[in-house]
Amino acid sequence: MFGFYKSNIGYIQEFAVRADQRRYALDDEAPRHYIDLDHWELAVPIDTVPARWDSAVAMYGEENLTAYGIVPWHVLRVKGWLSYAMKNRDYERIIKTSADLGHYIADAHVPLHTTENYNGQLTGQKGIHGLWESRLPEIFAEEYDFYTGKAVYLDNPSEAIWQAVSGSFAAKDSVLAMERALTEQMPNTKFSFEQRGASTVKVYSREFSTAYHQALNQMVERRMKAAIYLVGCFWYTAWVDAGQPDLDFDAMQRIDLRPQIDSLRSLMGGEIKGRMETH
Repeated sequence: MFGFYKSNIGYIQEFAVRADQRRYALDDEAPRHYIDLDHWELAVPIDTVPARWDSAVAMYGEENLTAYGIVPWHVLRVKGWLSYAMKNRDYERIIKTSADLGHYIADAHVPLHTTENYNGQLTGQKGIHGLWESRLPEIFAEEYDFYTGKAVYLDNPSEAIWQAVSGSFAAKDSVLAMERALTEQMPNTKFSFEQRGASTVKVYSREFSTAYHQALNQMVERRMKAAIYLVGCFWYTAWVDAGQPDLDFDAMQRIDLRPQIDSLRSLMGGEIKGRMETH
């Protein structure tokens, strides 16, 4: 399993954008990336929402659940698809499903993917999604420590992903409050302009971003590291549940996926900004 993922990690990295690309083509894709836990907190006690999808549907209805996001349930569904692909030794499907699973798990670790106020649009903080999820890693990722140690088998994958979204939800108030406080302290230095290729674009200034990074006490790094670890655990669990199949594919069994990646790159070019402003 280690050899398979090491040799194909480039493909997996490239295909990780597919889930975002589908948001522009499939109506039912967007809810797979988030869950508005603050809705459930106001509507019912969160701990009364069933962790099992069929039980949740029976209690609240699929349309109601989908309206507020389904990421923890969808992670479990995709994990099942990955096990099936592994069991059948489907080289292409293993790569693509691994990439999708990693994307959804990563989204579940973003605090702003657990609230209806996902881009600060309800509190006059529009743009905070891109600040947390994109600008801070852009500036500080080289300083992050991503070493997590070995993945482990998850006896209860449902509990693991629900703990992840709960941890994200617990952090969302700090994400919003600290940005608001810094905006009051630094109103004139919040934004700056940077050259991006042939264009000059407005961005959160390095001064403001640094102050926010310090106020969050490296939250982005910690959430990213937790996501990396859980992705590994889910991949490993899917493989064990598939019966630990041999994933050593010979040259004849491997498919050249580079043409598909080139197509993905061309299609994704103009969609990144929109992605940063959504759940």
